[in-house]
Amino acid sequence: QVQLVEYGGGSVQSGGSLTLSCVASGVVYNVNCMGWFRQDPGKEREGIAAVSGLGGGTDYAASVKGRFTVSRDDAQQTLFLQLNNLKPEDTAMYYCARSRRVTCSDSWSSGVDFDSWGQGTQVTVSS
Repeated sequence: QVQLVEYGGGSVQSGGSLTLSCVASGVVYNVNCMGWFRQDPGKEREGIAAVSGLGGGTDYAASVKGRFTVSRDDAQQTLFLQLNNLKPEDTAMYYCARSRRVTCSDSWSSGVDFDSWGQGTQVTVSS
């Protein structure tokens, strides 16, 4: 069973940066599509970034495009999310997830393709 653990959340001021990481265990070599999602209480979960396996591409939600960068180091079984130019509206719990697919689907942001989820790491941005 794949387990995912996120690291790197914290509190920053508007305009600041953070780097989130997600370490996978229970899998010999992770080649599946991986995604980052976030959710603030009272709001719907939002898929914000995804990266396909085996050198595939990345995709971003419009709300984070140009500010966030997703990457992966499969040798280290680690997924990263670089968050730059953070805004108060980025405040949320951030989750990583692993898809059942190698290539992220066009509907990845719905989350339905993902069957392994981490516990989340909190990001709080103050104005």
